[in-house]
Amino acid sequence: MTELSIIKLFLNYDVWRTYAGNLTVRDFPAELQPVFSTLDNYHAVHGENLTVDDLANLLYTNKTKDKEYYNGVVDTLRNLVCSDATVHSLIQSILDNKRLKEISLVAYDVTEGRKSKEDLFKLLAEFSQTSEDVVDGKEDTSLFISDDLDSLLEQSFTTQGLRWRLPTLNKMLGSLRPGDFGFVFARPETGKTTFLASETTFMAEQLPADAGPVIWFNNEEQGNKVKLRCYQASLGLTLPQLHANPTQNKLDFLERTKGKHKIYNATGAIHKKTVESLCRQYKPSLVIFDQIDKIVGFDADREDLKLGAIYQWGRELAKEHQCPFIAVCQADGTGEGQKWLTMANVANAKTAKQAEADWILGIGKIHDPGYENLRYLHASKNKLFGDADSDHTLRHGKCEVLINVSNARYEDI
Repeated sequence: MTELSIIKLFLNYDVWRTYAGNLTVRDFPAELQPVFSTLDNYHAVHGENLTVDDLANLLYTNKTKDKEYYNGVVDTLRNLVCSDATVHSLIQSILDNKRLKEISLVAYDVTEGRKSKEDLFKLLAEFSQTSEDVVDGKEDTSLFISDDLDSLLEQSFTTQGLRWRLPTLNKMLGSLRPGDFGFVFARPETGKTTFLASETTFMAEQLPADAGPVIWFNNEEQGNKVKLRCYQASLGLTLPQLHANPTQNKLDFLERTKGKHKIYNATGAIHKKTVESLCRQYKPSLVIFDQIDKIVGFDADREDLKLGAIYQWGRELAKEHQCPFIAVCQADGTGEGQKWLTMANVANAKTAKQAEADWILGIGKIHDPGYENLRYLHASKNKLFGDADSDHTLRHGKCEVLINVSNARYEDI
């Protein structure tokens, strides 16, 4: 029920006050009316913010019937993640519909001679003035980015996002935060999937208990093989070590990742609608595309334009669901045997792919004897803000790292 997103936003007293009197209990489905009424009455008396747990306590204090149902409502509220802007748009749509219904009733009364044309014109003028930019005479600030510098710094710099296992990447790129979209690219057989396993299992460990999962959309090799590599990367174990004690290793993996590292079990090509549906359902904390170029459901006259549409879609999804997205694609033949890959080495692209990314990381590899386990990371694009411990001289840095194939981890030298 979309109305739950409104209730969650209305836990904030200032937001509730903005719409007080305009949005009423009758604007909610019957089963949610007790929830909104409890919230509405509390704000009217106390004038302070609530948490989901506060609302739950108030509901049960009021001896709400069907406690099992409202337990489910409370659980949904805890896990619900929506951008404020989309919820404000939903509220505005509800208010507009209410005004339009009122206008239609007055128009009917005018035709029946019960009201004058002036009454109708007055309502139309009020609707025209308030429907888009103003609610109850107040500017809809959700249309614009906040001017609150403390809030901006908190969201984009002060509060760390998902950190990398490789300390070097924390220095170069810094945290991945909600809405960040970037991709890793390399030649085949370089270690892209191992890189993802090494980094994203570490990111899963950082998620709080109430956060959504990591969802890995696997368009590459068999999913069971990828999952085994994730086990290795998370626990730092070889395959023989995993095999020696599978029961305990499973428990250790689930404890470390909190059961939040999920690989989608695709039976064929993954369609964009499948991705969109799963993101709506599971509210992920991190999404991985391996490989994003193989997502289907896009059409264009040229291959580079189709791929550009895929990357634009990925970027918009990251913004919509407010979580980081990591994509993977191939380097073209010019990157074979090269250490430091640049954006010019991205396969099947002119600028369409690169333009949509906040960050791009190339993984280079050379074929010289004795260098089989060396990889060369180059941040060829970086629009991330980083963290307090990031080194901004390395924003577009280059570094050598080791790939430890035996336990599926990348390691600093």
